[in-house]
Amino acid sequence: MKITELSIVFVLIFFPLFWTISLHTQDAEEAQYLGHQYRSALQTAVMDAGAVMHQNEKQNDEAGYDSTKFVKADKELALLTFTQTMALNMGIQDDPAAIRNMFNYIPAVVILDYDGYYMLSTETEMTGNREDSFRQVWSPKKPYTYLDSNGNSINFTLDDYVYAYDANAGKWIEGFQKELASSTQIPLLQNTSVFEQVRQSRIVTAVQDDLADVINRHNEFARKNGISYTFTMPLIAQEDWYNSINDTGIMAFIQGIGVGDQKINNYAIGGGRLVKKTAIVGGVDPLTGIKYYYPSTCGNGYRAEEVFTDAKQAAAQGYFEYKCSNR
Repeated sequence: MKITELSIVFVLIFFPLFWTISLHTQDAEEAQYLGHQYRSALQTAVMDAGAVMHQNEKQNDEAGYDSTKFVKADKELALLTFTQTMALNMGIQDDPAAIRNMFNYIPAVVILDYDGYYMLSTETEMTGNREDSFRQVWSPKKPYTYLDSNGNSINFTLDDYVYAYDANAGKWIEGFQKELASSTQIPLLQNTSVFEQVRQSRIVTAVQDDLADVINRHNEFARKNGISYTFTMPLIAQEDWYNSINDTGIMAFIQGIGVGDQKINNYAIGGGRLVKKTAIVGGVDPLTGIKYYYPSTCGNGYRAEEVFTDAKQAAAQGYFEYKCSNR
């Protein structure tokens, strides 16, 4: 057989294979891009929500319990900001139906407040036609509660301030753990190291257990909306859990969106330590179209596009510094 004929046979045999491999490579690259886009959208939305959740209307809400960690988390503003940022980054900001559909893939949002947490989930309600319908609702605030074998009850906070029921004395007490150690016989309050270990473990366990239940129940809602994906509790590193309870913050989850032959299963955490300092906003001058970064306290009227943790991050994304006169 001549070389020319061999070449033709080679092309006929292997060209379809190369073509198939090329298509799979393109699909994989597209899936990787979409996966990154969704994860980035979720993280940005959580950061934006965290940046606004502490903007209280009343100055006396900014401090309490003699604790630097006490702030009043605005869960409604956080949710609104989270939703707007997610919609903007997914290109559906002008499509209310698509935004509602987006929450089919967001089984839970958690607000970690100073003395308890709220969880947003999809719950069933009965309509006037006795048909099941679903809506997003916030749970009541759930305290970080601990009970010991002696009948003592302790409500933890995100630091060492506690509300405790002293079973021996038959009364409620409150204060910092070290201050209460000498005035109560509650065993857990006697040792700072043990107290801190139990406090962190109890807060994490309470949120984990509740979250797993909410995500599991989301499957009923998903099935009725034609989603075959089984929502499960994502694997979250223990370090991330403990970092998340260092301060007030927000956690959000996105699952089940198809990217290639895989499904997104991701979470994002926006902690208070990340957002308590003045956020850096990336905005656009409506007259020139130039991108500037500036403190969130700057009232220049520019259209906000992104929120950053520092000026260096904003500059890396192509924003120029704006000299704000009312900083």
